[in-house]
Amino acid sequence: MQDTSATRPLVVGIDVGGTKTHLRAHAGDDTVADHVRPSAGWRPHDPVAAASWLAALVADALPPGTRPDALAVGGHACETPRQCAQIRAALGAHLDAPALVVGDAELLVPAAGLERGVGLVAGTGSVAVGRLADGSPVQVGGWGAVLGDEGGAAGLVREAARALWAAHDRGEAPDALAGLLTEAFAVAEVPALGDALESATDISATWGRHAPVVFAAAEAGSTLARDVIAEAGRALAGLVERLAARGLVVDDVVVAGSTVLAQPPLYTAFTDALTRSVPSARPQPLRVAPVVGAVALARSIL
Repeated sequence: MQDTSATRPLVVGIDVGGTKTHLRAHAGDDTVADHVRPSAGWRPHDPVAAASWLAALVADALPPGTRPDALAVGGHACETPRQCAQIRAALGAHLDAPALVVGDAELLVPAAGLERGVGLVAGTGSVAVGRLADGSPVQVGGWGAVLGDEGGAAGLVREAARALWAAHDRGEAPDALAGLLTEAFAVAEVPALGDALESATDISATWGRHAPVVFAAAEAGSTLARDVIAEAGRALAGLVERLAARGLVVDDVVVAGSTVLAQPPLYTAFTDALTRSVPSARPQPLRVAPVVGAVALARSIL
């Protein structure tokens, strides 16, 4: 332990995302480590493997001989309280310090400096989380690109393809969305999109990286693309509406994710829909790294 640990406890926060992991450690106001690495090897459905991966990350990132006094982790695909609790328990074999493990979307509210509210993420996928009055976590959405993730990048591409197939069945002439999406998937015509989407080895990543095409088509005048974006915004607002219907306080909605924050038309569609469905909600983009929330949670369990 560092010499200053008695007066300045070392807290470590980790944000394990779908593609990259961000670790930040503080002793008082001083930053001891700020480390970003790929999330390759993160296996949240294997608690022992996940705990070992986290422990190795901490050991690599912190100065030699330094151990945390508290650790908080927001883990991608840590989808249930039971799963997160199992990872936390497995961490006990590696770290002699209080630890907390939550889903990565739960980092947003503390990162924004709030004590309660909703965290909504729309990146490759989409999910919203909050807590009941008794502290129990509630998650809605996040069901993957095949069945859900509406409003996320992969879901946008899936729905764009569906819109194109419906237009093709109606006998409509291909528009800008048809041209751009078939070009993105390197196919000659709209009907061939089905095989291209189904043959992807990593569906979320493969579909999701083509999401900018939907926004480019909308800017080029595609009514189909504009309708897909509007519906994606309504779907994201629907996640917040579902949490409200389950009794959660949804006055503050902290929004993050590479898709919704990088694409103003989607963010506007979301906020417009949210105003109609949950008028009391106050959406706000997260302006700091989510790992700030992990550090705040680590401090809270000292």
